[in-house]
Amino acid sequence: MFLRQLTYLIALDQFRHFSRAADHCGVSQPALSMAIRQLEHELGLPIVRRNRRVFGLTAEGERVLAWARQTVAALDGLRQEAHFAQDIAGGTLSLGVMPPAIQVTRPLMESLRAAIPALHIELTVSASAEVLRDLAEHRLHLGLIYLDQVPSDGAFETHELYAEQHVFAAPAGMALPTRRSCGWADVAEVPLCLLGQSMRSRQIVDECFDAAGVKPTVLLETNSLEVLYAELLAGRLATILPLAALPDHRIHHNTLQIRRMEPCPTHGVGLVRLRQPVETALMTRSWHIARSLALKDVLRV
Repeated sequence: MFLRQLTYLIALDQFRHFSRAADHCGVSQPALSMAIRQLEHELGLPIVRRNRRVFGLTAEGERVLAWARQTVAALDGLRQEAHFAQDIAGGTLSLGVMPPAIQVTRPLMESLRAAIPALHIELTVSASAEVLRDLAEHRLHLGLIYLDQVPSDGAFETHELYAEQHVFAAPAGMALPTRRSCGWADVAEVPLCLLGQSMRSRQIVDECFDAAGVKPTVLLETNSLEVLYAELLAGRLATILPLAALPDHRIHHNTLQIRRMEPCPTHGVGLVRLRQPVETALMTRSWHIARSLALKDVLRV
């Protein structure tokens, strides 16, 4: 069995197509197909369902794929360990962040780069459930998500960075109460743009409106923070978001009004990583740096 066979299998699962997987791996399609057949022969298991209409892995193939990801990830860790042993202050760190925590990535990456100057960061923005899946499948090294979404089976290690605070953000010209906080009934009739209902942050907002016995006036729903920001900064609609998801309100202090939403439950947001029997020097160092971020007082209004 060769490492390239495992790499081909991972690519095949990613692209679900022999030709595209082969292009990604820089080999011909026949070479990739032969390597997969050799792997099946060596293991004595059918790995790929070969059908003109439906492509996929067999149940045995899914288990082999999990081992392949773990093996390739372990080898990558070994390579990075060797680099650190040679005093090369670099390496690659794959980071997954949920959209409501996107503004936290800037101080996080600045801290990592300050300590590891040649660090290469691969940043992916996706929902908490997807971050957890990618961590479990060794696609990510580190996640930044809602900690109440992390399974309690001990597979993951966590560290809370801050308690999420939801705020109401409105254009400067919109008439609002003069006090520093808003109730849910206060904003129910204000035209709103909110994140999509599949996102945990939106679900928290909906639960608060339900608890207050009012229905919001939602004119736009989107999973794109960029679209939501555009509506907000253009003065067309207001929004309710975690403070960490807003465009920097210190920069936009003349164009945005920010109010705390009360009452609103707080949800811990923090770092997540897969527990590993052996940890690379890069991961040890990155975890220590990330844990040292002081955000509890910064992310408050």
